[in-house]
Amino acid sequence: MSEEAKVDYYAMVEEAWKVSDAAREYVKNEGREVPNQEILEKIFLPSGMVDVEKTQKESGNPPKVFFKSPYGLYYRPEHKDWIPFRHGPVNV
Repeated sequence: MSEEAKVDYYAMVEEAWKVSDAAREYVKNEGREVPNQEILEKIFLPSGMVDVEKTQKESGNPPKVFFKSPYGLYYRPEHKDWIPFRHGPVNV
């Protein structure tokens, strides 16, 4: 794999972390328990990264948000936060 491809995957995971951080910051600024649907509507969807169709079909419980990249975010109820996960293949 070329160095460029490695950077691309790294950048994708970094972008997922940025969206995760934005969700955490939103909840902190609201100063209340924020429903996951609100986070989806206010943070995740406006990012332009969400694969809406896959998320609607496969979200599950606890919820997952699938990005158009091989990454996404899943909700950790015990921590009340969203963290990146890989859901698609990565060519190594």
